[in-house]
Amino acid sequence: MFAVAGVSGHTGKVVAETLLAQNKPVRVIVRDASKGEDWKKRGAEVAIADLDDPDALTKALRGASGAYLLLPPMMTSTNVRGDNARKVAAIAKAVDASGVKHVVFLSSVASQHDTGTGPILSTHDAEVALSKSRADVTFLRAPYFMENLAGSLYALDKGELPTFLQLDKPFPMAASQDIGTTAATLLLEGGHGKSVVELHGPREYSQRDVATALSKITGKTVTAKQGPEEAMVPALTGAGLNAHWAGLYKEMIHGMNTGHVAFEGGKARTAKGITDVDVVLRRLIAPTA
Repeated sequence: MFAVAGVSGHTGKVVAETLLAQNKPVRVIVRDASKGEDWKKRGAEVAIADLDDPDALTKALRGASGAYLLLPPMMTSTNVRGDNARKVAAIAKAVDASGVKHVVFLSSVASQHDTGTGPILSTHDAEVALSKSRADVTFLRAPYFMENLAGSLYALDKGELPTFLQLDKPFPMAASQDIGTTAATLLLEGGHGKSVVELHGPREYSQRDVATALSKITGKTVTAKQGPEEAMVPALTGAGLNAHWAGLYKEMIHGMNTGHVAFEGGKARTAKGITDVDVVLRRLIAPTA
């Protein structure tokens, strides 16, 4: 039995779907029963638990040979690291109390660092905490989600791709589909103590590469335009993000621009996605095409 959290989001949904397609027993973990009805119809068990409720989560994990766990984004939080620390503590407690043998935890590129990575600091904390667990834990470090490019597509009608990233610096990116299928593969593979898997896309992409792909898709010239990092917080808060999150994103983008936010390499295993960025971009712009 595999327990899967995050099935209402992108990666957890793919993990559960991939396992069910291979006729593996799946128990989805949802916060309210209504979100589990469709999964019941598809043959999955449903467990009701919030990830910061150690007792409910223990019950949800009990009897599972493997589990996919993650930290869902909390975009209204004004203390992201502190709020996530409470979730991490609950997850770590539940993992040990439940006796689940193997956990695949969705981590992030640069989670080896304890400073200078913005929202990634929470997955660093999770890796530290879960490294003390009795279970085998595979930390799946994902790169920049290709789907996050959606936030930069608002100026397509002007032929622009606004960004705060360096235009010619290539970054690892992967589609959420590939992140989910990789996590499912790791669950089926089983645990090997504590290990790190760094997931890359088919190749790295610069912002100019993304603009070139958009030009081909739309049939009109799209130019990547870099804004100064100091303009990032005002721009994000102006778009409705709270100041705390805006500051975290600025720190992360600065880390990407300077090379601080990067994969660790070394003893980490490497996995590779197969979805090219143009495939994701086509899906993102289709609703407005």
